[in-house]
Amino acid sequence: MSNLIYVLSTNGVLFVLSIVFYLFPPKKINNWYGYRTYKTMQNQKIWDFANGTFNKAFLFYSFLSLAGGLLLSFGATGTLTWQPMALVFLSLIVCIVKTENQLKENFTDEGKSKKKH
Repeated sequence: MSNLIYVLSTNGVLFVLSIVFYLFPPKKINNWYGYRTYKTMQNQKIWDFANGTFNKAFLFYSFLSLAGGLLLSFGATGTLTWQPMALVFLSLIVCIVKTENQLKENFTDEGKSKKKH
């Protein structure tokens, strides 16, 4: 498999999924689609906030993953093996960490909004 096809089938698919999530965010709390954790499923306000935050980060970091993968594929002298998948993994981890940090900043463990002064 060529490096370009490998990058497009991993990082490219991740980017397409991020576009789908961004354009069609889940409207209601469900068990099938969206950024689902115990905390995000406590109420609709947290659900909407978490999915909005995650989807924006997911779109941005999956684009960076695709761009990085394309740079790797065009600059590689040999066959790429784990590098594009590492970019996919890092993109997802960063999105999750950023979303969880935003949830901690804006909501209590009981699911109530924190008051900003």
